[in-house]
Amino acid sequence: MSSYAPLLAALVALLAGLTIGKAWERYKLRDGNWIDRRRARESPHYILGLNFLVANQIDLAIEELSRAASLDADALEVHMILGNLYREKGQVGKAITQHQHLLQRPKLSKLEHAYVLLCLGLDYKRGGFVDRALEAFNEVLRLDPKNEYALVNLQKLHEEQHQWTEAYDTRRRLAKLADIDARPQSQAILAFLENEIGLEAMRRRDYAEAVRRFVAAIEQDARAVPAYLNLGDVRVAQGDEREAAAIWEKLIDVAPDRAYLAFDRLEALAIRTEKPDRFTRLCRKLIDDSPQDWRARLALSRHLAASGQARDALDLLFAALVQNPHALSLHQAIWRALGQLHHPASLVDRYGALTQHAVFYLDPHICMRCRYRSTELLWQCPHCHDWNTFVEERIAPAQDTTEVEV
Repeated sequence: MSSYAPLLAALVALLAGLTIGKAWERYKLRDGNWIDRRRARESPHYILGLNFLVANQIDLAIEELSRAASLDADALEVHMILGNLYREKGQVGKAITQHQHLLQRPKLSKLEHAYVLLCLGLDYKRGGFVDRALEAFNEVLRLDPKNEYALVNLQKLHEEQHQWTEAYDTRRRLAKLADIDARPQSQAILAFLENEIGLEAMRRRDYAEAVRRFVAAIEQDARAVPAYLNLGDVRVAQGDEREAAAIWEKLIDVAPDRAYLAFDRLEALAIRTEKPDRFTRLCRKLIDDSPQDWRARLALSRHLAASGQARDALDLLFAALVQNPHALSLHQAIWRALGQLHHPASLVDRYGALTQHAVFYLDPHICMRCRYRSTELLWQCPHCHDWNTFVEERIAPAQDTTEVEV
């Protein structure tokens, strides 16, 4: 029995240590009284508040969490949540006051201080106090250099102010902290920021710097579409149209789904250099490679109509209409071509049959992140400020194309 005494004593000591540790975690001494740290969190008001928060019932969540906070003024996380809810509801002044009071607590840990400052920075950002928000986020990073939330919001602030170099530097700091799986996204965002810096240089006519930035953007992300477009524009401005054409054609090889963004440039270049067949061959190759590419058909039809080949243009447009019957630009082009041909009844009837169930709209694009809608393709969403999130929305799937293949 005596041989088990040391083991038994150690076990008792371990259990006592765990008990004391749990008690220390839960209770603290304040003004000579022991305070239960978890009293607010174990309150039914706290649980109800979280349930209302999940259900997006902000007013009820604020009401219940306020009751939970009244049980323990030191329940830091409850007061932080309350401040954040005030901000989400648009009561920025209340949110700022709530978070400023928390900062005045004398014994905040370094991490707690950083996160309260982060909430305050978000308050300032929502209220439009840009300088104060920048100051708050930078102070968070001084206390916690690896705080990704502060870095993301700092980057967004710089982007909103068109401070592209500062935004780029901040994203680079974020990229170093990113997991391997998240690095491609960081590379893509860095490419867009390089492109914006290049555009600023282009506006200053600093073409050497613009070229350097656009090339760097493409090296960061081979699918950085605007960088190809802008790099070609710089080459045209420098008088090197041959190089510009090569750049835009490379864009089509790399991102054929975005090829249509280069069509106007390539067509104008082909006409200026008296090589219109080059543009024709390019469009036909895209159609052969991707039979559902309605934009290549539209571009080629316009090119043919301009040279007096209205009937060939109309055949292409009818084929494009099968792929995307709702695009208003197609219908407008068809009526122009029909007008050139003096509206033959058979072709008008064919158009009527193809559009029997069509709903016209102006090529809408939608942000995959926040559902913001735009009539044009945007590289950065003006609502959520994320990069490259827009896709073209289709109302209905393509119909059978067997009768109208071109």
